[in-house]
Amino acid sequence: MLTIDIVSDVVCPWCYIGKRRLEAALADLRQARPDLPVAIRWLPYFLNPDTPPQGEPYRPFLEAKFGGPEKLAETWARLREAGNSVGINFAFERIEVRANTLAAHRLIHHMQRTLPQATKDLVEGLFMISFVEPRNLGDHEVLARIADAAGWDYQSALDFLAGDGEEEQVLALAERVQQMGVTSVPFFIFGGRLGVSGAQSPEILRQAMDQAIAGAAAND
Repeated sequence: MLTIDIVSDVVCPWCYIGKRRLEAALADLRQARPDLPVAIRWLPYFLNPDTPPQGEPYRPFLEAKFGGPEKLAETWARLREAGNSVGINFAFERIEVRANTLAAHRLIHHMQRTLPQATKDLVEGLFMISFVEPRNLGDHEVLARIADAAGWDYQSALDFLAGDGEEEQVLALAERVQQMGVTSVPFFIFGGRLGVSGAQSPEILRQAMDQAIAGAAAND
């Protein structure tokens, strides 16, 4: 089995691009090795750990971060070009809130533990709502609708989000990721040993998969 740990945050546009590039690499791998099982695990990272629980206005924060409207426009242009190449139509101008993502990470953590088959659709839905059909990812009702579409019923998801279930586990995982030396996302760990930083091309990600598979075979 090939294991792939993905360290990301759902408000990180490069993480969305990296996800799509990984999917392209996996499609190529499955053509060559259709019988090889692959297990994917999402690990939490807080891109903006200082985000207030209620969120804050999106564009003013980014203009301050990147050095003004012109620099931000240049950044968005680069992201749009990269996004278009993997089928993502970023709608940055429609994003109103820079959301706190703790609740979203709790939802991912819970669903990949209890409904692993639904995690892929859940994560895709979170990225879609973050960047393509913008909603506030800090809103529990928004998150519960995404969970419902992925396979967990709306009310159960809403009840889970209303409490603090699995918050400690998520925060502990995020701290462990930092202790591993991960300082930017996306970050991929193949076979538990080979790390790749950034939204690399499908070709580079596929090479990393092959290296991880070869390394595991050599240790058997």
